Amino acid sequence: MTELTIPRDQGVWRDTERCYRAVTARDSRFDGQFIMAVRTTGIYCRPSCPAVTPKSANVTFYPTSAAAQAGGYRACRRCLPDAVPGSPEWNVRADLAARAMRLISDGAVEREGVPGLARQLGYSERQLGRVLTSELGAGPLALARAHRAHSARLLIEMSELPLTDVAFAAGFASVRQFNDTIREVFATTPSHLRAAAAKARRRAGSAEAEAGNTGARLTLRLPYRPPFDSDGLLRFFAARAVPGVENITTESGRITGYGRTLRLPHGAGTAWLSPADGHFRCALRLSDVRDLSSAVARIRRLLDLDADPEGVRHVLSADPALAPVVEEVPGIRAPGAVDGAELVTRAMLGQQISVAAARTAAGKLTAELGGTLPWPGECTLTTLFPTPEAIAERGREVLRGPRRRIDAIITVADALASGKADVHIGRDPGDLRAELLALPGIGPWTADYALMRVLGSPDILLSGDLVLRNGAAALGITDLTEHALAWRPWRTYAGMYLWHAADRGASA
Repeated sequence: MTELTIPRDQGVWRDTERCYRAVTARDSRFDGQFIMAVRTTGIYCRPSCPAVTPKSANVTFYPTSAAAQAGGYRACRRCLPDAVPGSPEWNVRADLAARAMRLISDGAVEREGVPGLARQLGYSERQLGRVLTSELGAGPLALARAHRAHSARLLIEMSELPLTDVAFAAGFASVRQFNDTIREVFATTPSHLRAAAAKARRRAGSAEAEAGNTGARLTLRLPYRPPFDSDGLLRFFAARAVPGVENITTESGRITGYGRTLRLPHGAGTAWLSPADGHFRCALRLSDVRDLSSAVARIRRLLDLDADPEGVRHVLSADPALAPVVEEVPGIRAPGAVDGAELVTRAMLGQQISVAAARTAAGKLTAELGGTLPWPGECTLTTLFPTPEAIAERGREVLRGPRRRIDAIITVADALASGKADVHIGRDPGDLRAELLALPGIGPWTADYALMRVLGSPDILLSGDLVLRNGAAALGITDLTEHALAWRPWRTYAGMYLWHAADRGASA
């Protein structure tokens, strides 16, 4: 029997034979890689849909749910094709289409329209529309419409907001547009979706959403592709957790959850995240429900939930030096970030000092200059990380250390506050790296670390990192730069394994 491998190249949905083989296998590893639409039913599904496999002659494949919707298909109510991990293709690719998808998932079109999306990407609206239609089968408006529909379904099913409020919170221009879209995409009405969700919650004996004057609370399931090394990821966050901004929960000495505050486009939020079988449980609290989709997108990037662990394993386990540690820790993830300016600031604070010392410095800065949450009573998550504006204005009063280092942090904060430096998920990696390197106090390590965590770039090797080099030496790797060429396009994940190897060697 020929082994069924996960497709990894761009435009895989165009290879209909390979996609159909994936559908007949009903392998959930392919969910999010492409969409299957069935012409005889007018429905689109995830590849692992448990329904009867249609004949190949009746199937069309699309790269996104938006493209399927533009083709006149509606979402399957059995397999819920939008409720799967996102395509890892957007992590691997750094082209215009991938960068646009990241910004659309963050709600850029709802906040700034297509002109704002095009401006952030550095293209004209016409160029952007042409590229997205060619690459993804749908233009920016259709992609944003699909994104709004998914956000609306979450609010319908997971909150008690009036449906009129749901419409505007999800980004629709009118209630009529909201109703029409829900009917077209899900083949039902908003009220029927809510009634079905309420019935399911009653059967489960729980209601996991509420809204009030202290913000909306929602509990979501954020799926990922197994395996997932949640222990390693949570330890990474715990070691760097800034008091007030972040916190962890433990049980019998094991980290069971991670929480942090969020500075979102329309207000503040908090998220508590705990691993479960095939998903993370996410308890959100938002001061403005319009930030739901942005919060979810940022948390997914923070936890690297859309990664392709099978693709990483396939490449890295082929290296005899790295294979043992890949076998030891399956499903390792690369930690992301929820805010570009925060990540750059924290990376600069941590230069040439220990992780613990960097955490202390960030904690002091936050205690003095951080923002407060709009609701009282949170005993552990209380503070928003300081804005670049606050650091530029008052950072000298708080920061300690060499004057040159303080001057660099203040200069970078001023550049971030003024827009001279713009660190967001839609940036071209090469352009962003050059922009960061032009700022004082930012060298190759800091710039590459920002690309790795803010953009989620999967092929960044921090070859100058001492701990990473110690890990390489522990595995018998001498010429790291040359050796790492065989790890492309997954050198970021290889670096995580080298960090693990260094920790293992230190504790041995």
